[in-house]
Amino acid sequence: MNAKRLTTPKENVQQLQEKLGHAAKENKKRRFHALYDKVYRRDILWEAWRRVRANKGAAGVDGQTLAEIEKRGEFVFIEECHRLLKDGEYHPAPVRRHYIPKKDGKQRPLGIPTVRDRVIQMATKLVIEPVFEMDFQEASFGFRPKRSAKGALERIRKACNRKGNWVVDVDIQGYFDSINQEKLMKLVAMRISDRRVLKLIRKWLSAGVMEEGSVRRADLGTPQGGVISPLLANIYLNYFDVLWERHGQGVGELTRYADDFVVVCKTKKDADRAYALIQTIMERLELTLHPTKTRIVGLWTGEEGFDFLGMHHRKTKAETSQGRVYYTTQQWLTRKAEERIRGVVKERLSPPCMRSKSMEEQVAWLNPKIQGWRNYYYTVYSQEKLAKLDWYILQRFTRWYAKKRQRKRWMSSFQEVKYMTKLHGLKTLL
Repeated sequence: MNAKRLTTPKENVQQLQEKLGHAAKENKKRRFHALYDKVYRRDILWEAWRRVRANKGAAGVDGQTLAEIEKRGEFVFIEECHRLLKDGEYHPAPVRRHYIPKKDGKQRPLGIPTVRDRVIQMATKLVIEPVFEMDFQEASFGFRPKRSAKGALERIRKACNRKGNWVVDVDIQGYFDSINQEKLMKLVAMRISDRRVLKLIRKWLSAGVMEEGSVRRADLGTPQGGVISPLLANIYLNYFDVLWERHGQGVGELTRYADDFVVVCKTKKDADRAYALIQTIMERLELTLHPTKTRIVGLWTGEEGFDFLGMHHRKTKAETSQGRVYYTTQQWLTRKAEERIRGVVKERLSPPCMRSKSMEEQVAWLNPKIQGWRNYYYTVYSQEKLAKLDWYILQRFTRWYAKKRQRKRWMSSFQEVKYMTKLHGLKTLL
């Protein structure tokens, strides 16, 4: 007789998610009351730990790193998480505030929860996500399983080509910091009645932020950087998606990626109506539209375009083989995206400390990045910009190599470097 094959934590999670997703789909009004015991199941916690470890990430306020947990023993760590949750003794730590400099000189605040909080948030997300997934709308693409930015871009391109000549380009001011926690909890409670799960989410919302030694708690917002935050942010804006589906469908086609979204309309009148409707729903959610970044864009003359998810969208004239002129929507990478790529390459190849690296090491570091950029930004219309970026990467390599070899004139090394990078298999964007 064959021994029964043991299932992996990953397979167990998939089975549970399918079961929960199916139950949520069967009954749209069903509220789930027995989920907390799934959150502290050891196999769920193991899968949560595997995912958190794969995402890497820094230590939280307790200073505990992933490497230290591995050294002390993963089994001990999982058992601790299991016991704390089961006995009701788990209390999240405040998130560690970390600032990322933005191109405009401002700083983007990020919250870094402790590794333990990230694992328990991940376990909770694995359990509750399939329930909410069944409620999410077709227009929503951000931070969802089996959905991507590429899908959102394709939806927009098709909507523009279906006589979509006007676009409402929306920016919500400080979205993650403005979410009304009470309203969010009401939206979560529409699907989950398990009081211990609701209490867990409340704890994360009120854990606060540790900055310069003191803890600051807020009644608004979800901590950016938390594993559970994107799901909570989607639950909150799903209210908008549902109302749009009900009242705005005839006005324009919505495409949302997290807190960024556009509505593609056929006429200026529709675009104005869409803008007014968006404002009305946002007021209900106590959210504010950014006064300068939210705008109505007319595409039909080809003079104006808009940026969304790192791509610029614009209509340009094209001709059929019979000589009939029509407008088609083109997408190419934005100037901001170009600058970011240049910045990453320069940051790697420019510093003096990088001269000790070998050509092989530099190529090995850059190749996955180049491949990722190509996968995302390549379109027929991006070719010219990508060719310029390929030239820039080669130029940066040549400067790096000339300094490494202590040569004064870097251009004299160009052909040699071109040959060597090819030899080492440097990928290209084109």
